[in-house]
Amino acid sequence: MSQGPRQTAEITLMGQKFVVSCAPGEEEELHQAARYLDKAMNGIQTRGRTISVDKVAMMAGLNISHELLRETLRRRELESRLERLDQRLQQALEGSNTPRD
Repeated sequence: MSQGPRQTAEITLMGQKFVVSCAPGEEEELHQAARYLDKAMNGIQTRGRTISVDKVAMMAGLNISHELLRETLRRRELESRLERLDQRLQQALEGSNTPRD
């Protein structure tokens, strides 16, 4: 199954340039993601010990994955809370629509 036309964008990670493909219109998001990853990788590399770029990339990916999971859980909790509040609001509105003697 075809995903449609692709184009390329150049990103920089730890001083190295890479050409990657992306869907049209996603270039800016790709560049933002690359800047975020580059910042994470540079932060890990500057913390002390000299480690390989592969390990830096792995640690940055693990840290970003952890951030994503934490935010996903937080979002689910907020959505659940909003759903409960919506149910309470609907019940209150239904209760106020009942005829009174």
